[in-house]
Amino acid sequence: QVQLVESGGGIVQAGDSLRLSCAASGFGRRGRTFSIYAMAWFRMPPGIERELVAAISSSGESTKYADSVKGRFTISRDNPSNTVYLHQNNLKHEDTAVYYCAAKFSTGGASKYYVATKSYDSWGEGAQVNVSS
Repeated sequence: QVQLVESGGGIVQAGDSLRLSCAASGFGRRGRTFSIYAMAWFRMPPGIERELVAAISSSGESTKYADSVKGRFTISRDNPSNTVYLHQNNLKHEDTAVYYCAAKFSTGGASKYYVATKSYDSWGEGAQVNVSS
């Protein structure tokens, strides 16, 4: 499995911005590179099941967003540094959750993203984001 470490969470007020980062490692031993892994951010609000926030293809050319974050969040990746980001703008109280980074070795081509939780086989420990209203 790929090792994923999230950072950048915190306590903010409604309307503020945050940038979450996810550093990936551990795939080199298999002769693979970060650039062939599709990535995603999921979140788990209090008392709610894990849900997709945003997904990005291995090349970065295709993205998918949950309706609740469209226009406010942006997922991006920097393949040379093995990092995926989640830029969060205009945060709302309902964005309060633990945010998880996930990775999947992409078998569908460079422009394919994956939206199902079960598609991903590597997960980070999570980063807490608390948004006060």
